Amino acid sequence: MHVLVINSGSSSLKFALYDMPQENMLVSGKVECIGEPESSSVYRRHSPAGITKDYTVDSVVADHTAALNQVLTFLKSNADVGFQDSLYAIGHRVVHGGETFKSPTLINEEVIRRIRSMVPLAPLHNPANLAGIETIQHQYPQVPQVAVFDTAFFQALPPHAYRYALPDQLYTKHHVRRYGFHGISHQHVARQAADYLQRPLDDLRLITLHLGNGASAAAIRDGICIDTSMGMTPLEGLIMGTRCGDLDPSIHFYLARTLNMEFDEIEKLLNHDSGMQGLCGVKDMREVHRLADEGNKNAILAIEMYCYRICKYIGAYYIALGGLDALIFTGGIGENDAVIRRSVCGKLSAIMVAINQKRNLDTSKQVFDISTDNSAIRILVIPANEELEIARQTMSTIHSDHIT
Repeated sequence: MHVLVINSGSSSLKFALYDMPQENMLVSGKVECIGEPESSSVYRRHSPAGITKDYTVDSVVADHTAALNQVLTFLKSNADVGFQDSLYAIGHRVVHGGETFKSPTLINEEVIRRIRSMVPLAPLHNPANLAGIETIQHQYPQVPQVAVFDTAFFQALPPHAYRYALPDQLYTKHHVRRYGFHGISHQHVARQAADYLQRPLDDLRLITLHLGNGASAAAIRDGICIDTSMGMTPLEGLIMGTRCGDLDPSIHFYLARTLNMEFDEIEKLLNHDSGMQGLCGVKDMREVHRLADEGNKNAILAIEMYCYRICKYIGAYYIALGGLDALIFTGGIGENDAVIRRSVCGKLSAIMVAINQKRNLDTSKQVFDISTDNSAIRILVIPANEELEIARQTMSTIHSDHIT
């Protein structure tokens, strides 16, 4: 049975086609720079022997509908994949499910309407997610679709963690609260950690760090998330590639009054011109390291701030969890940046975290442990795989729906 996974970002579209339940990836790819003068697409065929073959397409892709049509054309043109004959279901990553969706949901017209009603909460992402859903609905109306929500994993947060200290009606009438993001990734690596440690997930205390251009932390106890760093939007929390993370709210007023900045200008500043980009002029952590190695003081400071902020959250979550069994790094930076991992773990001796420097240099694409043998807390590096998690949840949702 083939499951197609669609992961639409604000200006990109990732996809993967799996043979389930064996979880064999058949084809994957990404369309980037959607809506820009030059778009690029990379498609990858995967063989059972682990051999891959890439196909690159450079063309203008006007919007997410055009991007998905390009992907579907590619899949249909490779007859040996059996895409059309064996397509069992389509799973979609949907960024914002608000308080409505607490689990993956079989898509129907009412679900589409509710996802559209949450566009104000995720104006860059939910429209892209809807474009993918409606394009598939038009071309394959007989194939069930499942929405897997990035916010669903955080619906178990207790009120003391998700409420802000604002007038009550702002929550009850206007839904101002912490929602959290990267939930699919946090949930996936938590399950992978339990498998690796050979312990039940409902008997573990975990802190998961999803570190990429966007970054977030989550505190997970007994398989349930009890706190997370991102808030009502993905702007809160850790320092990111272009986002500032935690900030004194009065800075907004100061910028408006002192520099006469409009709300849209401030929003752009905090989301697109801050973070590592604002601190040292580049957002890619590899470039930040290059500048730091050359002695650039701003880049050195940016790395120190980045790691310090992560450690503040680890310390807070350690207390919230009542201890810690494993600290998990994932995401592009978390998986590949040994310097960041070393710097973060080096600040955690107070909670008896000890990193093995040789293991930390491992470049495995599998789960690996970088803690010393006598570390009180295991330190795991786990590859992010949102697409596989979406495929699993899609199958589970359809199976549950058939049973009920």
